[in-house]
Amino acid sequence: MERRGNYGYDAPYALVAFAAVGTASLAVSLVSWWNDSGRPAAMFAFYAVFFLANAASFFHTTTRGKFLVWEEILDGLRLRGDEQVLDMGCGRGAVLTAVARRLRAGRAAGVDLWSKLDQSGNSSEVTLRNASLEGVGDRIEIHTGDMRALPFPEGAFDLVVSSLAIHNISSNADRAKAIAEAFRVLKPGGRLAIADIRATAVYARTLLGLGATRIARRGLGWRFWYGNPFAGTTLVTASKPEATRGTGPARFLGGAA
Repeated sequence: MERRGNYGYDAPYALVAFAAVGTASLAVSLVSWWNDSGRPAAMFAFYAVFFLANAASFFHTTTRGKFLVWEEILDGLRLRGDEQVLDMGCGRGAVLTAVARRLRAGRAAGVDLWSKLDQSGNSSEVTLRNASLEGVGDRIEIHTGDMRALPFPEGAFDLVVSSLAIHNISSNADRAKAIAEAFRVLKPGGRLAIADIRATAVYARTLLGLGATRIARRGLGWRFWYGNPFAGTTLVTASKPEATRGTGPARFLGGAA
């Protein structure tokens, strides 16, 4: 689907670093070749190919690949259209707006601390503008908050999603807190879909300890590589058991924060 919003670049410093090192290596290789220095020329040519290929992969993922993969993930969830959905670490709204397009009667909330280090130009104003451009501004609300202490009541959401956000928390212990919070705000029978590049085994173990069911991990392929397979993205999915159902679902809507 054509995107109308502007979603920036993930970890822009890494993309710039890959491109800069690759370009510098190419320049050194050409100078070495011109001076008939065979071994240095070959070595720096290898570095140039490696880092420029990483930059190309990174650029493709952040501008196109992740959008295509998330469309497939959301299609696979087969949403009814009346769900309450939370996007943890929503950033500029790439996944948030994709979810909102699938909601006819439901609503989507995004929560973020708006770090521009993790995503270029990240701000709540940009997210709201993107939602308006995508035609879903009336289906979302935005909150400023920490994933380790979500500003929502227990059992508020049918679905919690997150894309390339939880790994930005500095320790596995705190990442586990974020996972526990995601599980807390799920309604009984609700589902999680978390895409990330590190610590996904920690997420799965945390969910197992919390009593989640249907826990699964799978790689998302080359379209979601941030440079190479070692920075590939893994999807963690799980469900909250129906057996824990309480007296009734809470609601989270009531105005942006």
